[in-house]
Amino acid sequence: MPLLEASREQIKIIKEEPFVQGIITKSRETGTTCPDIITAIKPDITIIGKVILPATDHFHVALTNNPSSAIITISVGREQRLFAAHEDVLSHSPWFQALCNGQFFQPTNKRIDLPDEEPEVFSSILEYLYKGDYYPRMEYNKKRNSWSLEDNGGTTATNEAVIQCPTGPVLKDTVIYCQADKYGLQELKKLALKKQGLQSGVQCSTVLTSARYAYANTPDTDSKLRAHYLALIIRARNTFKRSGTMQSEMEHGGKLFFDLFVAMVNHMDDLAAPSMH
Repeated sequence: MPLLEASREQIKIIKEEPFVQGIITKSRETGTTCPDIITAIKPDITIIGKVILPATDHFHVALTNNPSSAIITISVGREQRLFAAHEDVLSHSPWFQALCNGQFFQPTNKRIDLPDEEPEVFSSILEYLYKGDYYPRMEYNKKRNSWSLEDNGGTTATNEAVIQCPTGPVLKDTVIYCQADKYGLQELKKLALKKQGLQSGVQCSTVLTSARYAYANTPDTDSKLRAHYLALIIRARNTFKRSGTMQSEMEHGGKLFFDLFVAMVNHMDDLAAPSMH
């Protein structure tokens, strides 16, 4: 479904979901209130020398089925940080499965190079492959009937939830969502999307660079992440209309802002609809 057709319905659904309501705090950029969507992320990993392994308390069921699964070394990022993972676990990603099947003909010295990936993001993806989640995990509060992140979203600073990309700071969960799409991990995409709505401590400028990143790294057929940002900007429109960054971004233009215009018009139509009857 094209984004412009999906925006109204998907944004309506997003507004109704409890995990995207956000927390209201002061924006450091404008001094006004703004919904926050950031959390600190600290990958739950064990460092052994220069090779980083996921924590092994809840290995994927595939590993118990085949404990002799080959170990694959993965070099990630410009600094070539080394990770190690079992081939059977990596193969739960169709992308890695195809790579392993087509590249490795020898039982030893198996290595994958991912120079364009971010180590912090890959460590979270690897943790998900082993555990089915990544830190901080989601927790459901029955009394409040709401979701939250464990440890209040992590004890570290907001900076750890942001990836420094060439285009500027981008929310880590947004990058995870886009990489999950590349690796064919649909459930991880859903998880990353939910976690974005439970994060706090973000500036308007980071929301906008993250939204642009989402548009640049998702296909037009996948509108969920894009709709998330459109809904967020609409909800916090009183803040964004005072943002100098918003003005600058709009002057540069792009598909994001045409979709935002359409979504805003749909929102206004929805608000006016009851008074027309």
